[in-house]
Amino acid sequence: QVQFVESGGGLVQPGGSLRLSCAASGFNFHSSDMSWYRQAPGKERELVGGISSDEYGRNWADSVKGRFTISRDNAKQMLYLEMNNLKPEDTAAYYCNAGDWSPKFDSWGQGTQVTVSS
Repeated sequence: QVQFVESGGGLVQPGGSLRLSCAASGFNFHSSDMSWYRQAPGKERELVGGISSDEYGRNWADSVKGRFTISRDNAKQMLYLEMNNLKPEDTAAYYCNAGDWSPKFDSWGQGTQVTVSS
């Protein structure tokens, strides 16, 4: 079945960096657009950014443009999110899913918590 396993979160000071990873399985990863989402307490899940299946296309939430980078390794079925210049408002649980502007699958992983605080 479709499965996502996110990792790499943690506590970081404002201005710091983190790299998140997502291991995907159970679907045709190399032909799927992939995206990162996040959900802060009391808020709805929102799209952070996405990458096309051929790695050439990107889409970003305005709030993270220029600070976050997304990449993928189709051979390993892995998705990555490099986050730089982190801000307290980036604090959230981060999830991955297939699809571009909306999630393709109803199933989600456990997420990985990112907390930006001094």
